[in-house]
Amino acid sequence: MRCVVTGGGGFLGTAIVTMLRARGDDVLVLGRNTYEHIEELGAESIAFDLTEAGASDNDLAELLLGADVVFHVAALAGMWGPYERYHAINVTGTENILRAARTAGVKRFVHTSSPSVTFHGHDEEGISEQDATYPDTFLFHYPATKARAEAFVLGENTGEFATTALRPHLIYGPGDPHLIPRLLARQRAGRLRRLGDGTNKVALTFVENAAAAHVQAADALQPGSANSGKAYFITDDEPVKVWTWLADLFRAVGAGEIRGSVPSWLAMPVAGFIEWAWRTFGLDGEPPITRFTVAQVSTSHWYSLDNARKDFGYTTVVSAEDAFQRTVDAFWV
Repeated sequence: MRCVVTGGGGFLGTAIVTMLRARGDDVLVLGRNTYEHIEELGAESIAFDLTEAGASDNDLAELLLGADVVFHVAALAGMWGPYERYHAINVTGTENILRAARTAGVKRFVHTSSPSVTFHGHDEEGISEQDATYPDTFLFHYPATKARAEAFVLGENTGEFATTALRPHLIYGPGDPHLIPRLLARQRAGRLRRLGDGTNKVALTFVENAAAAHVQAADALQPGSANSGKAYFITDDEPVKVWTWLADLFRAVGAGEIRGSVPSWLAMPVAGFIEWAWRTFGLDGEPPITRFTVAQVSTSHWYSLDNARKDFGYTTVVSAEDAFQRTVDAFWV
């Protein structure tokens, strides 16, 4: 099978490419740069700016000729930055690659979305895709632009061009450049505090399980298939008490104990004030805390996997125990 993976040089993208190459698929990676580690896997790596509109459409479609499926993983994540940048990458980039795929005759398009597109800022436990709606307002540009991109992708599903969107939640594991390293840095600096009462349950997704979901969804996807035109939550099999999980991880990697806690009712207005200060005074870098961060780490949010299991056979490939140990091994210093 001929596969194209945008953002294939990143954390999740690399895991998808590794899985596709392991079973013998022909893979082309489109990214901001070319990647030596991708080429070492036997995949082709080409630098291409997906945000360029209009003039590059034909060039992009030409790169996709002969592809059976496009995995659109590329996105701008993070908790801070100008809306225009998020829109360019997450919305315009998605529109460009999907239209080019359709022009090139590709029949299947798998889009990496996020559960944050339906996060309303309060506890959401065991909800299914049918229960999840886009909020009227978002706490930050990332979920706002990802929601717009997801809606566009699903709206382009037709009887001849099949699309689906996956919403992996809090991806972690060896090679993680964002979630675990940031938390560990704050913990080792003595600046991490538990937010909330510590009892909230959160779904995590080991990176290989997230990659497996993408491959499984693509294999099942066809015009008119059960998963065409639909979005799916993707996580490990069971949620965890996230602050207990983090405490266990920190102890296992020698990062000590979490020092103290802040109630969420206090953390939320403080985060709002900090965001105001960063915007008003144009301070450099990301704020130390945002309202979105507070809401994410102090509430329960985990999801039903029934639809993913039923519609395209989603099955985790790494157990929670193995995933935890492999993460410990990767971050032990």
